[in-house]
Amino acid sequence: MASVAEFDTGLALRLRIDALMADYVHCIDDDRLEDWPGFFTEDATYRVTSRENHSLGLPVNLIYCEGRGMFRDRISALRRANIYEPHTYCHMTGALRIVGRDGTSHRARSTFAVIRTMSEGEMSVFACGQCFDRVVEEGGALKFRERVFVLDSRRIDTLLAIPF
Repeated sequence: MASVAEFDTGLALRLRIDALMADYVHCIDDDRLEDWPGFFTEDATYRVTSRENHSLGLPVNLIYCEGRGMFRDRISALRRANIYEPHTYCHMTGALRIVGRDGTSHRARSTFAVIRTMSEGEMSVFACGQCFDRVVEEGGALKFRERVFVLDSRRIDTLLAIPF
């Protein structure tokens, strides 16, 4: 049985990771995409893949970014080069579980759903699945070292532009 001190430490970490995730999704939902790279370490990776590829260990990703420079390039391209119908996202995250620790990083798992609302008002579930994170402390704040979004569906909308 865990001691009170271990429980308090675990609860505090869980609350900090939950706050990081809440700040992250509000950043995206509020269209503050230029702030998005700041949630990651300088050497972080961000991937979006299908459940099938993830379960088979296949290296194929729908989106792959390595390092904040790539994250910034993605947002720059999104703002300047990509053409897509205006829409907004509403992220819902849940079922956060801290699943382990590797040295200085904490591993977490959660579920997510993204509701997309098009400019004319049509709403749909854009994506849902699981997210696997590695979180580290950097300068007194928690940052993502790795985020892997595993989509439940293999059907991908062509508007896979804005980060999850």
